[in-house]
Amino acid sequence: MPTITERARDFWDRISPRERRLVMIAAIAVPITIAIWLAFSISDGLVAKEARIEKMRKALVVLADLKARGPQQPADDVVATMGVEPISLDTYLTNAAQKAGFTLKGTVPRNPVTRNGFVTNSVSLQISDLPIEQLKKFLQEIETGSKVVVVTRLDLRRDFKAKEKLDGTLEVSTYSKEPPAKGEGSGSDSAGSAEKKGS
Repeated sequence: MPTITERARDFWDRISPRERRLVMIAAIAVPITIAIWLAFSISDGLVAKEARIEKMRKALVVLADLKARGPQQPADDVVATMGVEPISLDTYLTNAAQKAGFTLKGTVPRNPVTRNGFVTNSVSLQISDLPIEQLKKFLQEIETGSKVVVVTRLDLRRDFKAKEKLDGTLEVSTYSKEPPAKGEGSGSDSAGSAEKKGS
């Protein structure tokens, strides 16, 4: 039974000189073509990867900016329209998460803090394996959905298994005006009544 080498030699002897030249050209052109195709494929892959990295870098800049803001106080124009009933942060954050494309697992409420006539209600929440773009969308929904709701703490960690995802802890706060004390304003009426009786 003839070997592969013998078959190749027989094939080479049977073909014409013109066909031999075509075989030689093909033997040279095919590897070059494959090399060029691989080069373009690698180049396209690197461009796509660079685009993803640049997109991730921009998202991280936004997250870093939000983190750098830290606790905020309500601005004067917000105070004018602020009520005494605080926003339900649990519902607010659940809706923001849905708009960002994920389900919030829950929040942990903090004790309300009253200071300078304002009441601060806060909750903390955990996120895990959340893509950067979804977290960016979630934070934007929190910050733009209401002027009296802000992110007051942001602690993020990269997921080592999936570097495009993040784990983290957030604290979100909402502000409202301190309700007037019960019976406020009745002191002057009582004083007026006492003066009338004294006269």
